[in-house]
Amino acid sequence: MANQFIEINNNKYFVRTWGNPKKPKILLLHGFPEYSGSWKPLAKSLQNSYYLIAPDQRGFGLSWSPKKQEYYKTSSIIKDLKSLINHFDEDMIVLGHDWGAATAYALAFATPSIIKKLIILNGVHPIIFQRAILSGGKQTKASQYINYLRQDKIEDELKKDNFKKLIQLFSANMDTTWLQGKTKDEYIKEWSRQDKLKTMLNWYRASPIVIPNNRLSKYNAHMKDEELQVNCPHLLIWGKKDSALLQESYRGLENYCNDLEIVTLDDADHWLHHQKPEEISQIIKSWLIKKTIKND
Repeated sequence: MANQFIEINNNKYFVRTWGNPKKPKILLLHGFPEYSGSWKPLAKSLQNSYYLIAPDQRGFGLSWSPKKQEYYKTSSIIKDLKSLINHFDEDMIVLGHDWGAATAYALAFATPSIIKKLIILNGVHPIIFQRAILSGGKQTKASQYINYLRQDKIEDELKKDNFKKLIQLFSANMDTTWLQGKTKDEYIKEWSRQDKLKTMLNWYRASPIVIPNNRLSKYNAHMKDEELQVNCPHLLIWGKKDSALLQESYRGLENYCNDLEIVTLDDADHWLHHQKPEEISQIIKSWLIKKTIKND
C-alpha cells in the first residue's frame, strides 16, 4: 500500500493505493463513518489483479474538509472525483459502498464516458431509495436514523464516551465483530480529528433525500428517470441482513440499467466488505473477467 496527497481543483485529497499501476484501475469510494483505510481487507484480495485507488472522501480522514454544508452536495463532490479519475487515467472501474455508492451512481449518471463499469456494495440508486422511503413501509422506518444524524450539533452527542453512540448507531442489528482492537483504534483516530465528525455528517445534512417523520408521511419526489440511467455494466452485491438499507431499496433497479447483475449474500449485512472480503473479491473478479470477455 502507498499513500499520497493529491491536489484536485486546488484542494488536497489523501489517497491510498494498492497494486500495480499498469493493471486495470478501480476507484474505491467509502461511505459513513469510514475512511480510505476501510478498504484494506478487500484490497488484500484484489491488489494482485487491479490497481486500487481509495481516497478519503471530502470531509473524511485527511482529505479537504470544508465546514460549510454547501460543499457536501453530490454535484460538488463528483467534480473532484471526476478530476481524481482523470489524474490517474481517462476512465476506470468505480466501486462504491454506502455514501460512496451514492457518489459512484452520480458519477455514472453525470460522466458516463469515464466510468467503465460500476460496482455497488449495499448502496442505493437515488430514485428507487427515495420511493422506498416515501412508501411508508419498512424502509421509511429504517431510514429515521438519517433525521437523527441531521440534527444540529448531534456530533457532540455521538462523540461522547469515546464515540459510544456513534458505534452503537451503525452496529445496531448488524455484525461489527470486525471493529475490534487495532481496527477500532484506527477508526477512532480518524473520527477524532478536529471537526471531522461534523464534516462527515454534512453528507447527510446536504443530501436532498426526504425522510418522512410521524407528522408528515407523504411527499412527492421530483426526479427525472432519464437523467438517472446507468449505461455501463453494473454489478450490485447485497448483504441481505442489512437493517438500514432494506432489499426493497433496490427493487426495480433493472429499469435504470442496460446491463445489470445482482448477487445477494445471505450471511452478510451493510458491512459486507469487512465480513466477507475474500468472497466479495472473488465475485468482483469473476464478473469483471466475464464482462471483459463479453466486450472482446
